[in-house]
This record gives sequence, structure tokens and C-alpha cells, in this order.
Amino acid sequence: MFEVPEDRKYQESHEYATEADPTKVGITDFAQDELGDIVFVELPAVGDELSQGESFGVVESIKAVSDLYAPVSGTVSAVNETLFDQPELVNDDPYGEGWMLEVDVDDEGEFEDLLSAEEYREQTE
Repeated sequence: MFEVPEDRKYQESHEYATEADPTKVGITDFAQDELGDIVFVELPAVGDELSQGESFGVVESIKAVSDLYAPVSGTVSAVNETLFDQPELVNDDPYGEGWMLEVDVDDEGEFEDLLSAEEYREQTE
């Protein structure tokens, strides 16, 4: 069973967004497990605009290269630059030290388009 914290919303494509301020974005425990050892991440720059459902970066593992999709629209306010030198943090702690972006969300209503922890858990069983 994979960790699925209750304090965030999820996309079917396995990204999460916290509903706190600032909103943190990353990939789920399930996603990092499926990918295997992550060796590289490509993330947008601070100030870049994200659109819900659009690709914002790439995560590369020993198994695959996968696009990352924005769970919410907004402006990137911070990037976890530690991941550029230590991408394995996404494997080790996807909901903590392995976060990817902080986003100033344009429309809080977009959280309604995402899955609850319970709905996401059902999808991954």
C-alpha cells in the first residue's frame, strides 16, 4: 500500500498539489515507485506560468522518461533546486523533501477537478 496523504489533491497522472499556501506540487509515492530510481528532473523556472493539465517538466528514471502535468494553474513561485543535484529525493520522500514546485494558484476552484486522497487511493489499488 502506498502513502497517500489526506492534505492534498491528486491527478490521475500521479501528480499532487497541496491545498496549503504555498501550494506544493510533486509526484506521488505510487508514481515514484513505478518509475524506479529517479536520475534527473527538468522543472520550469520561477515566474513561469502553469496551466492545469499541461506538461511542466520531465522526470527521468532508470526505466523511463515521463512528462509531468500541472495539477493546477498558476505562477511558479519556487523550484526545489536540490532535486537537480539529488533527484533521488523524489524516491526517498516524494511528499516532503522531494517536492518539485511551489505555485501561486490562479483559481482555487481547480482543486475541485482533482481527486481526493480516497479517490486516488482507489485508482492505484
